[in-house]
Amino acid sequence: MPGFTETFGLALQLIFSGSRDLVEIVMLSLQVSISAVLLGCLVGLPLGAWLVVGKFPGRTLLQVLINAFMGLPPVVIGLVVYLALSHSGPFGVLDLLYSATAMVIAQMLLVTPLVAALARQHLDDLYLEYRNLFASLNLSSWQIARALLWDARYSLLTVSLAGFGRAIAEVGAVMIVGGNINHLTRVMTTTIALETSKGDLGLALALGIILISLSVTVNAAVMGLRSSARRLAYA
Repeated sequence: MPGFTETFGLALQLIFSGSRDLVEIVMLSLQVSISAVLLGCLVGLPLGAWLVVGKFPGRTLLQVLINAFMGLPPVVIGLVVYLALSHSGPFGVLDLLYSATAMVIAQMLLVTPLVAALARQHLDDLYLEYRNLFASLNLSSWQIARALLWDARYSLLTVSLAGFGRAIAEVGAVMIVGGNINHLTRVMTTTIALETSKGDLGLALALGIILISLSVTVNAAVMGLRSSARRLAYA
């Protein structure tokens, strides 16, 4: 087995040479995770707003479930999606198992509760600040939700980036529903696990470096957006 220096050098060589396999894996990872986050935000952000302003039976129970699903092990989500998409499952006729679409669905189910819970937290604080104003204007719940989502748009961008961080680092669920098939469903996290078990540490480390770089970039973007939001708030 090569030493750390040799492995690190090979990893850098793969990155800077633009290895075809490496680029393919990274691009599929980004495609799956970005798609999952977009879909998760389309569901999670309005859901978070509705939990703040809506008055309906079971609201507290729904909040509890969303908070619980935030900590649900990804492999459980993967198992549920696998059973739903398998040939004996209710959606087996769609033939989506072991495809990028199945991985998007699994990641979306992981991201949506996180986005909804964080959005509800941000919007609840904002609603308390403007509640009297909304009451004086006699706005409907839907109008209040729209106003909150717009006013908190910068904070909600950080929520979206947090969801992306959750999705891009996921391995268990996408391994189950995607199958880690070469040139079809192999993403960064599953490739790292596979190549490490095979002893191909150069490729695994190269993908690890890219994954860490993405994580740092996302966190830097979150901090930058928060700073921008604060400056705009006090401008």
